[in-house]
Formats: sequence, structure tokens, C-alpha cells
Amino acid sequence: MEIKEIVTDKKFQNIFEIANSTRNDICPVRDIIARISDKWTLLSIYALGGYGKMRFNELKNRIGDVSQRMLTVTLRNLEGDGLVLRKVFAEVPPRVEYELTELGVSLMYQMEHIIDWANENADEIVKRRKQINNK
Repeated sequence: MEIKEIVTDKKFQNIFEIANSTRNDICPVRDIIARISDKWTLLSIYALGGYGKMRFNELKNRIGDVSQRMLTVTLRNLEGDGLVLRKVFAEVPPRVEYELTELGVSLMYQMEHIIDWANENADEIVKRRKQINNK
């Protein structure tokens, strides 16, 4: 595969200019990227987008190896950012369901590109990791 020359783009350069000019303030782009690029956030959004409304344990089982504490923190953050809706039903025992908001769905569709890229390049990345580990 031939390596293409990376074209500099003012849009991407602007991200750093804003971040560096607001070092003592919260940089919205960096803050949001840090939040949504977390492994459990990505998997939670993708699971809720793929399967729809889910209760906590359904979501935990769907994701797999996430701890209860980590999933709780992740869902609270997503709810606080307006990406996930948490609905509590007045039942005994209480029933809680989680689902993506419209904003969460829009993020899920953007994440689709990253997930597609990961799937397309997984074999190459795994191969290179093995090469590094065998040195």
C-alpha cells in the first residue's frame, strides 16, 4: 500500500490554536473528545444504538467485560451530556431503562466511521502488534 502525503488542513490546525489559546479554560473540543473517545462510552453508545432501549444488566451483558461501577459512571456521564436518556419506572423493584437521545444517535452515526475503520484495519494492526511483541 502506498502512503499518501498528508495534506495540512486549517480546520485541524484551528483545533490546536483554540486549545492552546485557552489553556487555563476548558477547551470544549478536547473535553468532548476525551469524554466520547473512552472505550466504555463508545461501546455503550454503539450497543444502545444497535439494540435500542436496555436495562442496566442487559447493557452490561451486551458490552461484556465492563465493571458495574465503570458502566454506572459512563452512563451518568452520557446522561449528563444529553447523549443517553435514563427512564425510571415506579415499580417494585424499580425498573430503569437507558436509550440514546437524538444527540446520542447523531454521535453513533459519526462513530460508525471509526468502527468501520477499525474493522477494516484490525488485521494489519494485530499483525504489527505481534511483530513488536516478538522483538
